[in-house]
Amino acid sequence: MTDKNNLSPVERIKTSSNGLRGTLKESLLDDFTGAIREDDQTLIKFHGMYQQDDRDRREERVAKKLEWLYSYMIRLRLPGGFLTSEQWAGLHEIAENHSTGVIKITTRQTIQLHGILKSHVKPTIQSFNLRHLDSIAACGDVNRNVTCTSNPSESPLHQEAYELAGKISEMCLPKTKSYYDLWIDDELVVDRKAEEDPLYQDRYLPRKLKIGIAVPPNNDVDVFINDIALIAVIEDHKIVGYNIAAGGGLGATHGNDATYARLASLLGFVDTEEKVLKAVYEIITVQRDFGNRSDRKLSRLKYTIDKLGIDGYRTEVEKRCGFSFEPAREFKFEQRKDRYGWVQNHEGKWFYTLFVEHGRVLDTDEYPLKSGLLKIAETGKVNFRFTCNQNLILSDISENDKAEIEALLKESGISTYTDEASALRKNSVACVALNTCSLALAEAQRYLPSLVTKIEPVLEKYGLQNEDITIRMTGCPNGCGRSPNAEIGFVGTAYGKYNLHIGGDRLGTRLNTKFKENVGEEEIIETLDQLFGIYSQQRNAEETFGDFSYRYLQTAK
Repeated sequence: MTDKNNLSPVERIKTSSNGLRGTLKESLLDDFTGAIREDDQTLIKFHGMYQQDDRDRREERVAKKLEWLYSYMIRLRLPGGFLTSEQWAGLHEIAENHSTGVIKITTRQTIQLHGILKSHVKPTIQSFNLRHLDSIAACGDVNRNVTCTSNPSESPLHQEAYELAGKISEMCLPKTKSYYDLWIDDELVVDRKAEEDPLYQDRYLPRKLKIGIAVPPNNDVDVFINDIALIAVIEDHKIVGYNIAAGGGLGATHGNDATYARLASLLGFVDTEEKVLKAVYEIITVQRDFGNRSDRKLSRLKYTIDKLGIDGYRTEVEKRCGFSFEPAREFKFEQRKDRYGWVQNHEGKWFYTLFVEHGRVLDTDEYPLKSGLLKIAETGKVNFRFTCNQNLILSDISENDKAEIEALLKESGISTYTDEASALRKNSVACVALNTCSLALAEAQRYLPSLVTKIEPVLEKYGLQNEDITIRMTGCPNGCGRSPNAEIGFVGTAYGKYNLHIGGDRLGTRLNTKFKENVGEEEIIETLDQLFGIYSQQRNAEETFGDFSYRYLQTAK
């Protein structure tokens, strides 16, 4: 537990915030700046927002003696990543009216909009509310969006996991009503007892917390990168419980060896939904009470587990739960990728997974993706599901409606784009990075597409173009694009420079290793050319590039 005399400044902001209200109301009324007050920049995260600025225009603004061009990113809370067609159409309209117009599908199965000016923040939230959507706790030192396996299956198990994600999300919502006070103009809560929060208290968590649910054999959610990982145990075609792991997290800091990426460690097996919810709750309370509140770089649950030891953490959780974990049950992951194209589920409904490069839904002269999806939504005959690989599943389509949706997919070029994208491109992930992320040291989503274009002919040169190699890029070492557990990972160090990591496995159960530091594009291509050449000659039967790279690194030691 952290010494109360050695708390980080953020801890004071939280405890003195009057239920996360702070002076946000006053900040929003200040027309003399596009920014909000410094303490409020922390509090607004708990409402699902970040203050950002257009970093491409900083020099221009400074030269004109203007403040930075501040704007806000708003992220929705969508446990399990689901929208109706009506909600998607509403989202399209909101994006057009209040943001840059780009709809961003995130690596946590939700949506965020960028470039929202301060005067548009409240109207945006109110527009979401009219569509029964909110951004509560989508950011901040709380449980974030709960992810779960989105790929359709020939069984009802994925629906069961989706429903559990919703229950966990509801259980972990902050009790304060400040979101409605500030953004929806509800009456101010006078009785503070109604806002007493047994989970978060007035301190909230030391740092953000992420939860993911996987249904084997697919690990499309990258379950082990979460603070809390739930892996469904299936026997006789039924979910009989969940293996629970804890302590995942990919963020680190350049030059700080005390920080590191880590995959979650198994705590054990829990057999009923009631026990699963209780275990999740108490894993969170242990982190609340034992997590580091002095140094935010060391505040994630992974550091708490490594401080207490996995056995010590498990013992404390079991004491609070009133029951013990059983030994972890056997499970097996066979893939991590999305299943593109048409798939039919056990009820005869059709699902179409389309490739959305780095989750950016927008229109270009060559590819009217956003307009095409609006036309599909306007039929009212589909639902929209998001994947942790930043893609989109058009779901729950009846047999009678499939031909109509298929025609619209062809008309807009969506099915052609999905079919023609290379295996490498379809397995690529990138974070937002520049120009809006304040932490970015290098490009990611604006650069990786062109880099992939230059890597593709190198793969073809060695006959590897059909290999499903995972390639991921983050503009800084915080890991939002999940590059530390890719087969090929790029971590930004400076503009145009990246650390190159290799050796992660294809299933998301092994982290990669830094291979080269501060490399630019030319050296990246040269290095991958050499590695692909060796791989094509020396790989074992069915050996993935990640497994080969890991073996190659071990041999080179």
